[in-house]
Amino acid sequence: MANNKTSASIPTTRREFLRTSATRGIGLLAFSQFAPSFLVNSTLAQTPKAEKDCSILVVVQLAGGNDGLNTLIPFENADYYRLRPTLGISKDKVLRLTDTQGLNPACLAMQGLFHDGKLGIVQNVGYPNPNRSHFRSTEIWETGSDSDRVSATGWIGRYLDNACSGIPDGNHDPVAIHANTLNGEPESFIGQNQHSTFGLGGYGASKKDNEETRHLLESIASNKSTTNPAEGFLKQTLMDSLVTETKVQKFINSYKPETNYPNTPFGTSLKNIASLIAAGLPTRVYFVTLNGFDTHYNQIATQGRLLTELSNGLGAFQKDLEAHKLDDQVVTMTFSEFGRRASENESRGTDHGTSSPLFVMGSKIKAGLHGTEPVLNIPKNQDLRFSTDFRSVYATVLEKWLKNPSEAVLGGKFPILPFV
Repeated sequence: MANNKTSASIPTTRREFLRTSATRGIGLLAFSQFAPSFLVNSTLAQTPKAEKDCSILVVVQLAGGNDGLNTLIPFENADYYRLRPTLGISKDKVLRLTDTQGLNPACLAMQGLFHDGKLGIVQNVGYPNPNRSHFRSTEIWETGSDSDRVSATGWIGRYLDNACSGIPDGNHDPVAIHANTLNGEPESFIGQNQHSTFGLGGYGASKKDNEETRHLLESIASNKSTTNPAEGFLKQTLMDSLVTETKVQKFINSYKPETNYPNTPFGTSLKNIASLIAAGLPTRVYFVTLNGFDTHYNQIATQGRLLTELSNGLGAFQKDLEAHKLDDQVVTMTFSEFGRRASENESRGTDHGTSSPLFVMGSKIKAGLHGTEPVLNIPKNQDLRFSTDFRSVYATVLEKWLKNPSEAVLGGKFPILPFV
């Protein structure tokens, strides 16, 4: 029996267990000695059959609120330079996409994807009555709810409720996987039903966190005669997680990418996702986070570094998928909880705003600019007015790519966009 201190800290639900272990970054394989040997061995001996017709969505979160106007730049618009006398990027540095708009100079790989017909940009995406809180606006995007309504489930979770309800009991292959996320399992994964999900690695785990989690997991896994229902339930969850991690780690370790990924957590996460897609896992949705876009000061250098990481990562991911002939199966989509103010602030940065462009990438998407660009003939410190609701992007992905009715997931009808 675990001691009282350990028992008091034991998670009481599978979701709480997975959120805690994924956030702290413990490798569950460290406890494989507690799993029945036949379970681990049978897992290692089995390779899932590749699902060549399975449509896969990769969601990339740009956490912190990416500045849209210095990402997709309206270099022929005088109001852009009026509102940004020091932050405005000069015409000669912009990576041109059209005669009037171009990308941040850090986005060279993305410019190549755009001209190759593999990158679409949905302009000026937002929602009515926008909220400028990081937490609340992220919640709105992840749940797909109105800004005045709180939802207990996420939009991906509701998709899984609709699309994955027929998976047999005992099949532990994850239907959704997250990587490098800030707080463990994304809120967007939460459904009415319990779904098999998995987290790749942790985010900023401290030595103390690792030791505490190791002690907790060892206590649960090694207890052979517990009378605590929570411990028994979590022991079974641990065994399930061991099975999944054993399989996942095997695929990651044996994968041979056909390109060089950036040596960053984001690049590594995309490489790992490519390895699992190549292995033929039945996972329908992958979710990965690139953090740091809250650029209140010294924005040029910070955003440039992050956009370089994003662009090079996406470019390598798409190239790798193409080399493995998997690109027809995958669409990648970005989102950020909000854009920034059109006006720069006094710290050579930008404050929380509203709308921003959203990127979609893949061999099956319709490249180019979609929607309408933001109106910049506005007074200083006024917010941009969005022109495309983010749920239209979700509805398009659900209907046209994942082949799932969107109204049941989003709770209403939203216009379908022509990027798929």
